[in-house]
Amino acid sequence: MHRPSDLFSSRSDGDEPGLTHVYSGPDAPAGNSDSGDSIERVPAPGDAPPLAETYWSMSRTPLTSLVFTIPLVAAYEGGVLLLGRGTARNGADVWLRTLLDQAGFGEYFLLPVLTIVGLLAWHHVEHDRWKWSSGVLAGMFLECWFWAVILQGIARLQDRSWPLAAGVGESLLSRFVAFCGAGLYEEVLFRLLLMPALAWIFGRLGAGPTAAAVQAVIGSSLLFSLAHYIGPLGDTFDPYSFTFRFLAGGFFAVLFSLRGFGIAAGSHAAYDMLVGLL
Repeated sequence: MHRPSDLFSSRSDGDEPGLTHVYSGPDAPAGNSDSGDSIERVPAPGDAPPLAETYWSMSRTPLTSLVFTIPLVAAYEGGVLLLGRGTARNGADVWLRTLLDQAGFGEYFLLPVLTIVGLLAWHHVEHDRWKWSSGVLAGMFLECWFWAVILQGIARLQDRSWPLAAGVGESLLSRFVAFCGAGLYEEVLFRLLLMPALAWIFGRLGAGPTAAAVQAVIGSSLLFSLAHYIGPLGDTFDPYSFTFRFLAGGFFAVLFSLRGFGIAAGSHAAYDMLVGLL
């Protein structure tokens, strides 16, 4: 998937602060000519930060997403240990742990460790700076609640809201823990792992990059919705809730593609809390 910063990778000959500028003419520094040689302009006080330093790009980096989602990891895993391992777990968490168990890796904390290591490896592959900002994290928190309210508005269009992981009769703490797990591991499974895999499969079948990405969004959203009706704890199938969950899956998939894993996971958890706790 292309990053928003990729759209601005080419350099301009204009006067944008902090970008490479080409000097020419009689006032050009010595050694520079009309041949197109360029020198790096030193940003003046008050200039806007480089594109790589803006909120919209920093909030998308895997490292920032990792730091932002660490509280979800701690709240969910810590809550499950506090409530007892026999408590109901998020479905995506159970499926991922089952796959690890079948592969011979049954260590309890392996899944969160693999999630953290995976995001760190992704950050390394992207060659992003190893830097995060508390101000960016605060902005991400507010942005997640903004998207949660938007998604609730979509649900209201159908005159219904469905807490995607709520359990009837569960305690407030139990529901809070479940919502943290849904935001974290459902995004790990359906967006972080499944979407790129589907895009690769559709690409191998002959689809172009754009078509493969669209098909991956649709396919992952369909599986995301169906997953809520599978297993002994699954909901009874209902066409209205299925349709909304499909739309919600597409909503989170677009957020993941455009705003990164942290925003997608945080918005998912915030929506569940909005309709399930508040």
